[in-house]
Amino acid sequence: MTLPTSQSGALRLVEQYYAAFNAGDAQGMLALLTPDVRHDINEGGREVGVEAFRAFLTRMDAHYRERVEDLAVMVNGDSTRAAAEFTIHGEYLSTDPGLPEAHGQRYALPVGAFFEIREGRIARVTNYYNLAEWSRQVRGDHVPEEGA
Repeated sequence: MTLPTSQSGALRLVEQYYAAFNAGDAQGMLALLTPDVRHDINEGGREVGVEAFRAFLTRMDAHYRERVEDLAVMVNGDSTRAAAEFTIHGEYLSTDPGLPEAHGQRYALPVGAFFEIREGRIARVTNYYNLAEWSRQVRGDHVPEEGA
């Protein structure tokens, strides 16, 4: 892997991360992370390390099928941080403990993600989205617009 030495390198790194996500390529995502990656889970705790991230991806794959659309990535001046804004389109496949019952509901939510970049890899991933809105959508209180 080449080290991003510029904003364009950091931009490509984050774009590769989401391309791997959309392809369902967990190994591709993991290859872009530092061994001690910190993952801040929306409305949850922090997990540390590639193996914890792998376990998170496995849990997510068991309950959700998701894709990122409308991706916009921004990088700071020294290429050590990046932010991404996108819409996550998903299908709730099986009930995630503590959340509403799953029966194939579809959802679409705006998401903000923040990254720290070190030595050409992602050292931190922090995701934010509106869990209450997700719950409304999967309960049927709010249906995403056509095409969402």
